[in-house]
Order: sequence, then C-alpha cells, then structure tokens
Amino acid sequence: MDEVRPTSVPQAHGLVPLFPPGLQAIYGECRRLYPEQANPLQVTAIVKYWLGGPDPLDYISMYRNMGCPAQDIQEHWHYVSFGLSDLYGDNRVHEFTGADGPSGFGFELTFRLKREVGETAPPTWPAELMQGLARYVFQSENTFCSGDHVSWHNPLDNSESRIQHMLLTEDPQMQPVQTPFGTVSFLQIVGVCTEELQAAQQWNGQGILELMRGVQIAGGPWLITDMRRGETIFDIDPHLQQERVDQGIETEGSNLSGVSAKCVWDDLSRPPEDEEDSRSICIGSQPRRLSDKDTEQIRETLRKGLEFNSKAALPPITSQRQSHERPQSRKDSLESESSAAIVPHELVRTRQLESVHLKFNQESGTLLPLCLRGRLLHGRHFTYKSINGDTAITFVSTGVEGAFATEEHPYAAHGPWLQVYTLNVCSIYKCWTFFSYRLVNCLCLCVIIL
Repeated sequence: MDEVRPTSVPQAHGLVPLFPPGLQAIYGECRRLYPEQANPLQVTAIVKYWLGGPDPLDYISMYRNMGCPAQDIQEHWHYVSFGLSDLYGDNRVHEFTGADGPSGFGFELTFRLKREVGETAPPTWPAELMQGLARYVFQSENTFCSGDHVSWHNPLDNSESRIQHMLLTEDPQMQPVQTPFGTVSFLQIVGVCTEELQAAQQWNGQGILELMRGVQIAGGPWLITDMRRGETIFDIDPHLQQERVDQGIETEGSNLSGVSAKCVWDDLSRPPEDEEDSRSICIGSQPRRLSDKDTEQIRETLRKGLEFNSKAALPPITSQRQSHERPQSRKDSLESESSAAIVPHELVRTRQLESVHLKFNQESGTLLPLCLRGRLLHGRHFTYKSINGDTAITFVSTGVEGAFATEEHPYAAHGPWLQVYTLNVCSIYKCWTFFSYRLVNCLCLCVIIL
C-alpha cells in the first residue's frame, strides 16, 4: 500500500549515501522545472520493492504546473516516477552495468493531468496507474518507447470516462539525465479513447499523438490528459480519419509489428507421431518450451508494440527495401542489419506443414485486417505471441527475408512458433474484409488455411 507525504530524504541502506545518486539526478531535473516546489507531495511505497513489497516504484512526485496560456497550455498536475531507473547502484533492484548504457530500464514515467477548477491537491489515482505499468515492465522485462500504446480497457481513473487506453511519448519538458548508473529518459503517459487507440494500432502512435497536439481539447502541445473529455479527435474533426489516418495507412502501412494475444494453432497435415512431436498447441495443454534463442527473438518482436515505419521488429527478419533507409541507433536496437536466415535451435527441427488451423479470440481476430492491410501489403511481418505460453504465430510476406516459411513451404513450425507465408496478400485481404463484418459477435475466430 502507498502513502502520500511530502518529499523527504530516503533512508539509508547499508553504506549507500543518504541521498542516492540516481535519485538525486532525477530530483535535480525536477527542481530545474519546479524551483519553487522543492518538497512536492509524493506517493511512496510503504514496503519497498527491494524489501518484498508489491510496488516497483519507490516514489511518485506530484507537481503543480501552471501551464502557458499564451501557447494554449492549460494548468495541470505533473507526475514523475522514481524506480524504473537505477536509483541506488547497489544491485538491490537493477543490475548495475555501468554509466555508459541505460540506468535500469532506461526511463521513468510521467503523466500530465488537467487540473479541475477548485482542485487544491493532485488526485492520487495516477500513482496507482503508473505502478501498474511499472509492474508490467518488471514482470515482462519489456520496456516502453515513444509511440508505444497500452490497451487498458478500463477508464484510467475507474470512473465512467471514455479515456480508457494510453499512448506514450517523450515528456515535452523533462530532458534526459545522465546518472552515475546510466542515462534516464522520461516517457509521458497520454490518455486516449478507444477510437484513438485503434487508429494508433492501424497506423502509428506518433501520427496520432501529432494529431492530438493540434487539438486543444485532446491535450494540446503538451498532451495533457483530460479525464472529462467526451469527444475523440475524430468527433471534433471528422476529416482527420479519412485525410490523415486512412491515407497514412495506405501510403505508409502500420507500425504495429506484433501483439500479445490469446491464440493457438494446429497442424492439420497429419497426426502426431509421438508425444514429443506435438502438432497441436491447445488451450489448457502445456506447450513445448521454446529455446532461449527463439524466445528472445519473439520477445524482441513485442518489446515495442509500435515500431517505426522503416524498421523490421523481428531481428532475424529484415526487408532489403527497408534495411538501408535509416542508420542504426540505440532506440532502433530491434532492427537487424543482417539478412541472414534464422538458424533454428539444433535440438528443435523446423517442420514444413501442409495445412494449419489458427484460433484467435475476438480482440486478436479483429487485428487480422491490420496485419494484412497495414503490414503484409507493405512487405512487412506481424506476430501474435500467446499470453498463455510460448505459442507464437508470425505472418510474413514476399518483402520479408530470413523467415523459415517460404513460397515453396508457406507453413512452417519451429517448436510452438508457426510462420505463415502469404503470397497473394491482396486476394486474402479482399476475402477477409468481407468475412470480418461477421466477426463482431464472435467470441473466438477460427481460420483454416489449406
């Protein structure tokens, strides 16, 4: 359980200084922005994560930001987390790897919430929201980057609000800081409606964020979340959907390279020869474990839910057409410059299949048009990674290299990892567009590919 109190000096831990350097660096950036708020209200974990507590963030500071009326920036509350980066440097939470790389996970979260008239103290529910995102990062070891989306499916403040999902972007005021334990950047949470989340999935998060910056009600230049907002950016300006989003999808495709999902697949080619040659990855059964190498490859696919247009998200699978469009950078670390084929783990053979049976839940199934229209039609790939085990389904197209599914063998499996090679994407998309209208009330979608 968390408690709210004014900022105070953290207690010592062993021989660590009373004011740990990682914590001091972030406080310094906060003091640069808020020199008159040296002791802001702070939500703190009563039992720290490194002492067995449930909350990974040691502290969440809450500041009052006066905004800038001249720039249409309204007054708001500004929340800053402490704990995703390495605050202490003694391996109690994060492994210390040196000052040259990222500190801990390399970022902290921020959130800007519109201040309501008459409000004298910041609401504390954003602190629990930030703790929830931090738990996901610690448990999955998947980091966030600017442009990522988070499907929350619930009002962020547990009210009746339409703001039920999140996008992430660079905080407009806080600058990255260098600590003795590495660098720390600041990612801002932006509350969005379902329609805005879907547009970000179908096109890209950065594009939707840029549209929101131009709409004062939706956040304005600093993307301030208003939980009382009842209109989407498409309600406010209907032309945005057709002129910006739909056109962007057609010309640029989608940046969403993969999702965690409820999905399974069956090999319909033949019955299993033995228990080890499992053809079916069924709900309720224990799937065969992927090798560490395959697990890392699939994890890299989903490490960032949204990718830049010119980047292949699955490291061993790259498009020659895209691989030289932009230089490698740390933020683009998921892109592979090598066109070498995947080398399967020596103990798990790759099998070519004659036909497969794919099963998706409703939400996963509704993303298949995005997979076809936004990814495969643009020479990219798309991966469903099961949340119930190691099962993964990757769709690849003619513009993708390095896959173990090919035009000659369009269905191939490497343990529980299935790849489906799609040659005539246009025909498949036309058929799927017709069928997808009948998906609305389905609880589960089954697709048999022969």
